[in-house]
Amino acid sequence: QVRLVESGGGLVQPGGSLRLSCAASGFPFGSYAMSWYRQAPGKERELVATIISTTGRRNYADSVKGRFTISRDEAKDSVYLQMNSLKPEDTAVYYCNGRSRVFDNEYWGQGTQVTVSS
Repeated sequence: QVRLVESGGGLVQPGGSLRLSCAASGFPFGSYAMSWYRQAPGKERELVATIISTTGRRNYADSVKGRFTISRDEAKDSVYLQMNSLKPEDTAVYYCNGRSRVFDNEYWGQGTQVTVSS
């Protein structure tokens, strides 16, 4: 059974930090590009960051560059999103995503709420 379980969301003040975690199981983690997406109320889901396992290459949305860092631990089948200097506009539900061109499929977690407010 495929599972992507996010954790680490919560309420934080502007300028604060949070670290999101996503634990994967049920599929070959090392063969999947892992990403974080977010969706704010009334807005479309947007890609925040992606990390490729084979190359270690990372890509970020312009809105989070320099503030967010994506990483992955192959030994733990987990991906993380370190979020610093948080802004109110970062408020959203954050989703973990795994995607494979080889297997031509993708998986989603259930999401974790991040709220940035004073």
